[in-house]
Amino acid sequence: MEVNQAKQEHLLALKVMRLTKPTLFTNMPVTCEDRDLPGDSLSQLMRNDPSIIKGAEMIMLGEMLTLPQNFGNIFLGETFSSYISVHNDSTQVVKDILVKADLQTSSQRLNLSASSAAVSELQPDCCIDDVIHHEVKEIGTHILVCAVSYTTGSGEKMYFRKFFKFQVLKPLDVKTKFYNAETDEVFLEAQIQNITTSPMFMEKVSLEPSMMYAVTELNNVTGVEDGESTFGKMSFLQPMDTRQYLYCLRPKAEFKEKAGVLKGVTAIGKLDIVWKTNLGERGRLQTSQLQRMAPGYGDVRLSLEYIQDTVNIEEPFDITCKIFNCSERTMDLVLEMCNSRAIHWCGVSGRQLGKLGPSASLSIPLRLLASVQGLQSISGLRLTDTFLKRTYEYDDIAQVCVVCPFWSPES
Repeated sequence: MEVNQAKQEHLLALKVMRLTKPTLFTNMPVTCEDRDLPGDSLSQLMRNDPSIIKGAEMIMLGEMLTLPQNFGNIFLGETFSSYISVHNDSTQVVKDILVKADLQTSSQRLNLSASSAAVSELQPDCCIDDVIHHEVKEIGTHILVCAVSYTTGSGEKMYFRKFFKFQVLKPLDVKTKFYNAETDEVFLEAQIQNITTSPMFMEKVSLEPSMMYAVTELNNVTGVEDGESTFGKMSFLQPMDTRQYLYCLRPKAEFKEKAGVLKGVTAIGKLDIVWKTNLGERGRLQTSQLQRMAPGYGDVRLSLEYIQDTVNIEEPFDITCKIFNCSERTMDLVLEMCNSRAIHWCGVSGRQLGKLGPSASLSIPLRLLASVQGLQSISGLRLTDTFLKRTYEYDDIAQVCVVCPFWSPES
């Protein structure tokens, strides 16, 4: 889009044009039946049209490029480029020309001029050209302010400025969901929706974790050496389509044993999204720090370090529990075990575990026996802090499949 912003009393004329890639030409096919009056004439005209793809005359997409006829849409994360030209329309030499371009947003004012030095003189019918670039990082109204100052041949100082307003739109809608696992792992599901009117090629969607976590991407096909994406080799996202990305965050070794520290961690990381549109225009967005709801462990947290998936009925099996002191005080713990209808604890209930300091942990091997087949829940652990006379109950710790080793489908 080209706009002439000079007034007649000024010797210089200012022109501003947005620089964008061309678009593919689209045609409107006009056809009729062979028995109609035009016969094959319309089809013959389309076949002879140089802008139409041969053999695909009925498809609206052409094979030629056209220059944009309007300002177009600007989306967050894209690079705004503009061509600025100051032309001397007069018949006299103009001196000390200074062209300045600023971009005004709702929060800041940015200087986009390539050079801050003034041009000593400008001959008649000559121009000063400048190209500015800016990566758009805010949504909403943007105003490009172009100011021109110069000195006439008679020594009179002149100044004028013009404003060009445009809107920056949101290209993607990003929603996140968090799942806190018992093993301190955090699963992040990111739902990304293309809310523009054209398809996008998703070049990269990655998660930059916070300092306490290491991330594993779960968006590739397992068993494939080249790491093929689960979305296929050509990762296009059509308008209004949504795609889910999954990531697993695990605490780093130096923080894994600090249950009290991990308990209060809410910052997970940032999503970094890179895409391309139309003829290769690149866009990039990075979200703010993603926040999760911190899990409520209480003063004492119990997790499973080891358990079998399947056990035999009426045969003892072992599990390993880990107890974390998430409080800021020392505890003196006593372990009690309560049997259920299907699961029975082997060992002495009410035994002393000893003192457990703040942020410390303790691993306990335990033995159980199942008396009922099927998927059974392990419950009935009780921890009592003798200092405060407070009891912590743990039910539905895990599930185990109980089978009979002597049963077969043929019997």
